Amino acid sequence: MQQLTSVQVRELRAKAHGLNPVVSISENGLNDAVLKEIDVCLKAHELIKVRVYGDSRDDRLAYLERICQELDAAPVQHIGKLLVVYRPAPADAAAKTPRRGGAKEARRTKRSFQG
Repeated sequence: MQQLTSVQVRELRAKAHGLNPVVSISENGLNDAVLKEIDVCLKAHELIKVRVYGDSRDDRLAYLERICQELDAAPVQHIGKLLVVYRPAPADAAAKTPRRGGAKEARRTKRSFQG
């Protein structure tokens, strides 16, 4: 599980404020399929909200702990039935991700360098 400083937590909480939950944990609990979906969302977004449908606060805390342990993520916030989780993208994955614009961007750049 990753650890965050208080400054990092404060910044991530501010960023998460406007986010909508991308994964829901229903009455069936936190199973492997839900963990896999959370992993996919963390790879795509780094910072996500998870909604837990259940009234047990202890269960929600256990879910947050398990998510962070198994997916090497950091807990940002647990407020009501929402869990906020953060996992930074690996540096090599960010370098491999193509920039938006693709071929159009390349053509524009190419044209600007031609005399």
